[in-house]
Amino acid sequence: MSQDWQVICRVEDIPVLGARVVARAAKPDVAIFRNSENKVFALLDKCPHKGGPLSQGIVFGEKVACPLHNWNIELPTGCAIAPDEGCTQKFSLKVDADQVYLDANELRTLAIEA
Repeated sequence: MSQDWQVICRVEDIPVLGARVVARAAKPDVAIFRNSENKVFALLDKCPHKGGPLSQGIVFGEKVACPLHNWNIELPTGCAIAPDEGCTQKFSLKVDADQVYLDANELRTLAIEA
């Protein structure tokens, strides 16, 4: 992991139980999620099943339900909950003084194909 952090937004800018999309040149975009405990997670905005936009899903606990086929994806790992299989890329993230940062090198990198 690099030490090249990029400020993305404030925690308050992410809806509770929702997401904010971070556009990037290397598509797909990144989705930043916030749960009811104000924990923040960053995943590729693409379900490992059929590529659905996870940012439009419902956040519950530390999971998000894909809006297309209701697959449950773990926010800390990006992996589907059994019996479903597959993972989406997760991104390094840190929160400092209420600012959300992503690893700038990961943001520039092409998505890992599942």
